[in-house]
Amino acid sequence: MATTTDRTPPGPAPTAPASAPPSSRLMWAVLAVVLIADALDLLDSTITTIAAPSIVADIGGGSGLITWLGAAYALSMGALLVVGGRLGDRLGQRRVFLVGMAGFTTASALCGFAVDPAMLLAGRALQGAFGALLIPQGIAIMTKTFDRKMLGRAFAVFGPMLGLATVGGPVLAGFLIDADLAGLGWRPVFLINIVLGSAGLVAAVRVLPRVEADPAVRVDGLGALYLAGGMFALLYGLTEGPRADWNALSLTSLAVGVVGFGLFCRRQLTAASPLIRPTLLANRGFTSALLMGLAYFAALNGLVYVISLFLQEGLGLRPSAAALHLLPMTAGIIVAAGACMALLPKLGRSLVPIGLLLTAGGGAWLLAAIHSSGTEVGGWMLVLPVFVVGLGMGACFGTIYDLALGDIDPAEAGSASGSLSAVQQLAAGIGSAVVTSVYLSTSASGGLVHAMTISLVIVTVVTVACVGLVPLLPRRAPAGNPELAH
Repeated sequence: MATTTDRTPPGPAPTAPASAPPSSRLMWAVLAVVLIADALDLLDSTITTIAAPSIVADIGGGSGLITWLGAAYALSMGALLVVGGRLGDRLGQRRVFLVGMAGFTTASALCGFAVDPAMLLAGRALQGAFGALLIPQGIAIMTKTFDRKMLGRAFAVFGPMLGLATVGGPVLAGFLIDADLAGLGWRPVFLINIVLGSAGLVAAVRVLPRVEADPAVRVDGLGALYLAGGMFALLYGLTEGPRADWNALSLTSLAVGVVGFGLFCRRQLTAASPLIRPTLLANRGFTSALLMGLAYFAALNGLVYVISLFLQEGLGLRPSAAALHLLPMTAGIIVAAGACMALLPKLGRSLVPIGLLLTAGGGAWLLAAIHSSGTEVGGWMLVLPVFVVGLGMGACFGTIYDLALGDIDPAEAGSASGSLSAVQQLAAGIGSAVVTSVYLSTSASGGLVHAMTISLVIVTVVTVACVGLVPLLPRRAPAGNPELAH
């Protein structure tokens, strides 16, 4: 499940506002355009958690398509997100934003009109790639053109609005599928982006200010290639391994992925303009938070996916009903995230083990409910454990990444923030692919209850293991709002 935390793109610190700053009305219009772009990303990163069974029932593709629907989007965005931020600095954020919005809208149409799984997955990968161009530019434009007072107001609006988009993705998908508009079934969950994206593109052409480009900014294409290739190979091996009984191809893919990731890390030490500053990789607190975020967010994104599958395939719920059963999790995220914003300055990293143990406890409770009643479990029996899992997620989502910035130099904030956002997307791809793959492969041999049991055990074990990294995290987050500090 996508989150609203740490969406600040990589790049240099904000420059002073232009001598003739835009009017208040124009700044609110710019904010509205940026929100449309981010809402498109959040909607499309979550809709397949609900839509996957309906899509497979229509165009086929089986468990492989279910596994890759979310992974293709998240993988391409995560691998290219930092590059997208650099391209905005080099070519101008307005220009790259328009290209990203137009490309995302076109890719959504490709998904909506897909006639087979290959066409749909190509569309999802293109959505993620153009999203990586689109998402970093909006906040960069605001930080370079808004005065500090307006920037504070903008971020105050950002969180709640993007939270609504996160909630709205699965719910909107569920009701659109059940409505079966014009007999199109699942296709409107993508086709609606044509309307939203076209409106956003027209508005962007009219209101986005021009920000001076910096041709001196360099983009490390070789580093990006190592990262993208390594992550794809690693994800392919982890995803296909359980289904292929860990054959030679899946094991070779894992090895290639490890080599690719190693080449990427080495490249960061030798490149003139590395995607991640070498000093960040040497920072124990930052790398510990990065590893914890990768493991935890992967596990939880996978959990959300398999809960949705179990609700539809195991309990026989319609997509809209399954989406509503996920709302307690979202409510928990909102409640805990709001509380932790106030508690973080006082409790610091002590919040993280609380969130991890809440997540593990909710997972164990969910496991007990499903294990005792199987596919006869009532939806009401899942409300409280799902809510507790959401509380844990809300306590960890923003806290881990805010703490990651606690010991870094202010000059590294842009690179660090971009790296965290990219890892968040990669974790979403890994989790949705790997945990879902385990669920689907075990359900084929042992049934849905067995599959859900194995999936919950894996998620709980990974979550508890993350507790071991807590002492390595910085004790405190940076003073003030880290997003405004960039």
